[in-house]
Amino acid sequence: MKRLHAILFAAVLMAVVQGCKEEPIGGTKQTGNIKVIHPTDIEVTQVTTDSLYFDNRSTGTRTVVRFGTTIELENGLYDCTYRAEVTYRKNGTERQGTLYGLTSSIEILGEMPAFTIETHLLDAQSDFLIEEIYFTGTLYPTGKQYHGDNYIKLYNPTDQTLYADRIAIVESKFIGTIKWDYTPDIRQDTMTIHAIYVVPGNGTDHPVQPGESFIICDTGIDHRKINPNSIDLSAADFEWYDVSNVPAHMDVDSETVPNLDKWYCYTNSFFVLHNRGFRSYAIARIPEGITKEQYLHDYFYTYSYVMHIEAGDFPMTQEAYKLPNSWIVDGVNCCVEAEWLWNVLPPAIDAGWTHCGTIDHDKTRYFKSVRRKMTRLTKDGRRVLQDTNNSTDDFNGECVPSVVEEQGAAINAEGTTATQQTYDGVQPMP
Repeated sequence: MKRLHAILFAAVLMAVVQGCKEEPIGGTKQTGNIKVIHPTDIEVTQVTTDSLYFDNRSTGTRTVVRFGTTIELENGLYDCTYRAEVTYRKNGTERQGTLYGLTSSIEILGEMPAFTIETHLLDAQSDFLIEEIYFTGTLYPTGKQYHGDNYIKLYNPTDQTLYADRIAIVESKFIGTIKWDYTPDIRQDTMTIHAIYVVPGNGTDHPVQPGESFIICDTGIDHRKINPNSIDLSAADFEWYDVSNVPAHMDVDSETVPNLDKWYCYTNSFFVLHNRGFRSYAIARIPEGITKEQYLHDYFYTYSYVMHIEAGDFPMTQEAYKLPNSWIVDGVNCCVEAEWLWNVLPPAIDAGWTHCGTIDHDKTRYFKSVRRKMTRLTKDGRRVLQDTNNSTDDFNGECVPSVVEEQGAAINAEGTTATQQTYDGVQPMP
């Protein structure tokens, strides 16, 4: 395979070095063919260290470029991540922090192409994280799809008690496999959704201790009684429940698991997570004073686009609800590589994406989840989960669901023992 000549790439890197360390720091840095854009709400005054991470989409290999180092890259399709330790000024106060950004699908064919990386500041963890999403579900022993055993697991990464009251889970309306030019384009400020369910409570009704998790599921029952391949969710913390208008598709209301408050869902039957893994998910903290009625009145979104297909161009108008990105405390893009076109969530929320399965309708995706990586344990035994706002780095795909592990029934679609991906196995900090 043809390689990018080392001296050419070194020249680009030296331009980056000089731009970051000798030229005045501004909001935009042109570094050879690579442009790095700093967040608009801070002033970067010094870059201490910075690196580029080139991930080859075909081989899965990663090349780390520290400025001043010469390397060779094979021709291919890459994702490029930028990370920098910086000193910055915000609201008159100078602080240290980490800038992070990613640009996807960079094609290298003999020379370094021009591309831009928009960065954001990594915030300290101060609210819940999405620890795991189990959207693929299970199959009956006959091989037929089973519904109802999806769940989302949330984690308190802080050293303080957090309250789950008014935490909302949302699923995106847009999917990573279809992209049109939506007008108005509100993606940078707002998430377009078609389902939102909210944890009830008055603010302090549902405490979650430091290092603890809680589960929000589809149906909080012991699914093993119906499908021996499934799991027991009768001890979950909350479930989403829908009063169905379709007699053939009725939801089940658990006797042991309390319901979320349903604010809106697009379906007239019952809501399930997208089991092929094309939609994005987020958790949001609804501001005090915002009621369901006010939300449904103030956050309605009408948009248009032109659908380009072989039969011609067709103007389309659709409706949805929107959620301000400022309410979102964590978000995860999901897709499969063979069909990926774009990230529904903007880079400030999630600069990457994670997956179960590699192609559409992948039969190997069942009985698997996406799980956030653990980086270390604190002295008191609390897990520290990785959070760089890039689920490509932060999550492991194709994992054994944690509930399956806990219940000692780790099986996959073939009925054999499933393999746990890298997740645990670290030692406490000294």
